[in-house]
Amino acid sequence: MKKLLYILAGIFLLAQFIRPAKIAEPLDANTDLIAITKPSAEIAGMLRTSCYDCHSGQPRYPWYANITPVNWWLDHHIKEGREHFDATSWGKVENWNRDHQAKEAMEMMDEKEMPLQSYLWQHKDAKLNDVQYQQLYDWFETLRDGSWDVEKARRKAAGETK
Repeated sequence: MKKLLYILAGIFLLAQFIRPAKIAEPLDANTDLIAITKPSAEIAGMLRTSCYDCHSGQPRYPWYANITPVNWWLDHHIKEGREHFDATSWGKVENWNRDHQAKEAMEMMDEKEMPLQSYLWQHKDAKLNDVQYQQLYDWFETLRDGSWDVEKARRKAAGETK
């Protein structure tokens, strides 16, 4: 039993040298959601505090991001979050896709699915109240132009599945 504990401790120590690279992209005012849309300071603050750690190229890494295997879990979480919605590449996305992302964000706010509960365990400042959820919902609604609905109808008419 003691030998097993030594082996596990050794594996844990060796694993500390295998780390994912931290994401730290420079802010590009031509592509960043906040820079492009210029929301109120209150909305911008909510976006930075409750969304940008997982949905941008500028996450704030907590102290435990230096511990393997937690750092791999965080890296995966950020990459997956950015696949769905990346606030720092907003300006690079086609209009219909931005419209779709805004619609999806509205659904997340309406259903209070974001930020994730697992994120809120260590980020109490990211917790949104009902008023804040509504404010973000309303703000994302102002970003919509209906182009996703047109694109979706076009794809359906063309028989495209995605």
